[in-house]
Amino acid sequence: MSEYDAIVVGARCAGAPTAMVLARRGWRVLLVDRATFPSDTVSTHLLHAPAIAALHRWGLLHRVVATGCPPINTYSFDFGPITISGTPRPVDGINTAYAPRRTVLDKILVDAAAEAGAEVREGFTVDEILIEDGAVVGIRGRDPHGAAACERARVVIGADGRNSHLARAVRAEEYNTKPILQWSYYTYWSGLPIDGMETVIRPNRGWGAFPTNDDLTLIVMGWPYAEASAYKSDVEANYLKTFELAPEFAARVREAKREARSPAGLSRITSASRTATAGRSSVTRAIPRTRSPPRASPMRSATLSAARMRSSKCSSGVRRSRMRCRSGNAHVTCTQRRSTNSPRISRRSILRHPRCNRFSARCTGTGTRWTISSAWLPRRSHRSSSSIRRA
Repeated sequence: MSEYDAIVVGARCAGAPTAMVLARRGWRVLLVDRATFPSDTVSTHLLHAPAIAALHRWGLLHRVVATGCPPINTYSFDFGPITISGTPRPVDGINTAYAPRRTVLDKILVDAAAEAGAEVREGFTVDEILIEDGAVVGIRGRDPHGAAACERARVVIGADGRNSHLARAVRAEEYNTKPILQWSYYTYWSGLPIDGMETVIRPNRGWGAFPTNDDLTLIVMGWPYAEASAYKSDVEANYLKTFELAPEFAARVREAKREARSPAGLSRITSASRTATAGRSSVTRAIPRTRSPPRASPMRSATLSAARMRSSKCSSGVRRSRMRCRSGNAHVTCTQRRSTNSPRISRRSILRHPRCNRFSARCTGTGTRWTISSAWLPRRSHRSSSSIRRA
């Protein structure tokens, strides 16, 4: 039995960087995972600017780029009558996203941890968390051949996912709980042209698409959790049928080829989370919950409350419309060049400019062209009430 400064349970995108950073600081670290690498896991694997900035600080971004994973420089959000596109807020001068496959990313991170001096044991199953006098002191487990091992450390860190063995063992306190709002499936497509990250939101439905390794595009499709049974009754048919809510996108999908790993070719994810802490260990896991904390949080969005924009016509024939968010302190002014009815606006989120509270964007509606001429959103606003959330 060995004594380590830290044992990290879980060697994917949370555990491997933790082990790497500690090892670079001179700690004696043991990193274990029941998986072997490279291997896949259920994940939509889009890395936004903060994660890319972290990879750059660690000296690993060039390895991700070298795999041929394409950069994502623009985000677009299609709400039907309104489409907003732009560039993410820069972090450490980086505003580019990437979406490397987990078979690629996790292997890069595990190798970096080993290069930093961490001892990595793949295919290692943790059977028991060792607790003495109310404190976690180590782990007991077995290697791929069944040989038992018992290891001790001053700190044991749980990075083993939503069903964390460590979190259960220490009965970690839970906070920031959120309900399951979305039932989602995703798969990969070839021959599907995509411009950055494209998000399409329709009433009670939504999907996101972005490019990844091997010239593939990931599309994740979400329905409300309340309709999960209906979704599961015919996953493939419902997944494909939902694209018809955006005819232009559906046409692109019909010209593409689905690259399936299974007969259905679809992997399921759910949007819910619970965060737990215990001493120096922390875990995030996905489980049901019926209540969110009753407090406002800093958000980069505000929610529109009006079912229709209220319009007024000026002497020049230009129709002007104005919207307010639910919290009452966000305003959007639009101009319409044709005399048609105002587009319907469902209660969805609208993003602000990354460096200020204003933006400009193109809006499209049936038989009309809208231009958002100005908008102001508060730095703090209430959570969106939208039932479609990103996975």
